[in-house]
Amino acid sequence: MSPEALNSFFSIMIGFAVAGVLASGYQALMDRPAGFGLLARGAAPTTFAAVPFLVFAAPFIIMRNTVRGRRIERRRFEFVMMATILAGFWSMMSGTFVLMILQATGLFA
Repeated sequence: MSPEALNSFFSIMIGFAVAGVLASGYQALMDRPAGFGLLARGAAPTTFAAVPFLVFAAPFIIMRNTVRGRRIERRRFEFVMMATILAGFWSMMSGTFVLMILQATGLFA
């Protein structure tokens, strides 16, 4: 496996881990699952605070909604595959950002 592929794989895993921690922490604190409905509250400070949260929690939310939609609504395989690719790419981008922040602070070499 090339170093670039290993780095991308590591970024995807870090991105999904951070998304899972954020979404699970939100659910533990608020007693309801996180979702994109947090943005539908109008122009309020909580809506603006939800944007950075959703940027990093989105891969988990997308995959949770996709799995539930496949199981409950019997969504087609193509839709599930597209959502998985989208969540994976989003996870790689957010994971890369998290790794860059960890490297900048000296917590990760």
